[in-house]
Amino acid sequence: MSSVRMVVSQAGVSQVGFKKLLLATPFMIGFAAMSPAAHAADCGAVTIASMNWASAELLAEVDKFILQNGYECDASIVLGDTVPTLTSMAEKGKPDVAPESWTSLRPPITQKNIEEGKLLIASKAFTEGGVQGIYVPKFIVDEHPDIKTIADAFKHPELFPDPEDPSKGAWSAGQQGWGGTIIASQYYKAYKGKEAGFNLVDTGSAAGHDGSLIHAYERKKGWIGYYWDPTSLLGKYQMVRLPSGAPYDEAEWNRCNKVEKCADPKPNEWPADEVNTIVTKSFADRAGSAYNYLKTRSWPNATVSKMLAWMADNQATGEDGAKQFLKKNPDIWTKWVDADAAEKVKSAL
Repeated sequence: MSSVRMVVSQAGVSQVGFKKLLLATPFMIGFAAMSPAAHAADCGAVTIASMNWASAELLAEVDKFILQNGYECDASIVLGDTVPTLTSMAEKGKPDVAPESWTSLRPPITQKNIEEGKLLIASKAFTEGGVQGIYVPKFIVDEHPDIKTIADAFKHPELFPDPEDPSKGAWSAGQQGWGGTIIASQYYKAYKGKEAGFNLVDTGSAAGHDGSLIHAYERKKGWIGYYWDPTSLLGKYQMVRLPSGAPYDEAEWNRCNKVEKCADPKPNEWPADEVNTIVTKSFADRAGSAYNYLKTRSWPNATVSKMLAWMADNQATGEDGAKQFLKKNPDIWTKWVDADAAEKVKSAL
């Protein structure tokens, strides 16, 4: 204590001021020591679901890094998949966060859980939602500006030659078993693809589907078929999604566009799928500013695709991708967090 008195005396503080300082000092030290701990305690232990696909892994790792370093949460990753994860969140309250949940893939019970308030939609995971549809290379529409819709593309089978039968166009619907393949095949019927001079191509597998697109693109040949965004492939190759040329009719979509055996599908616009970040109510109630981050965090689709392409090219993990994203894109992620958290994340990098 004498050393404190000496320093204060040298600083010219009065005896009264010194007494006030002595009384205040333990409180201030205690408050300074307590503040980060209290902040961490509010957030507590947080479990984040990493689903079994690349974009979900990337989002989970970014959330973990920001919650752990920016908001002092005890954050950890748990592996999961859509149905078991969302069911566990409602029934057991764990995991706390599912960063990427596609509306069309959720089990029916999840909507009931949301309506009951057991689960909360924090934000849109992707700004533009999950986009599926019919894609062509950008160089095709640049060279043929008359191709603005799916119907326009069906007028030009010669621009999308079938490698097995170049006299015909190739309509690449995707592999059997995909929901998107059913819809793309129904489009083929709706636009009378056979009469237009196209073959309906089964690409055999996910790798075969990607390979057909890559093979055509790198040889500057046309390709048309089913794809979705965000993905690593669309982050690497410039593709354009063609609108149907018809408005979206939900009743018709459910009646026939999604039903493989329906014989008379009509042209119909492929709707975007809402992709949300879902959290448990218990997390939202205790997490404070950490929950505010998740309510603000929404990824531009093009950014996700570019990051997935970087991960694929570098054989990188989601954790690698998260650090690369945070280092290279502060203009995006600093808008999701408060200033104090932003500085902490930058220091951790």
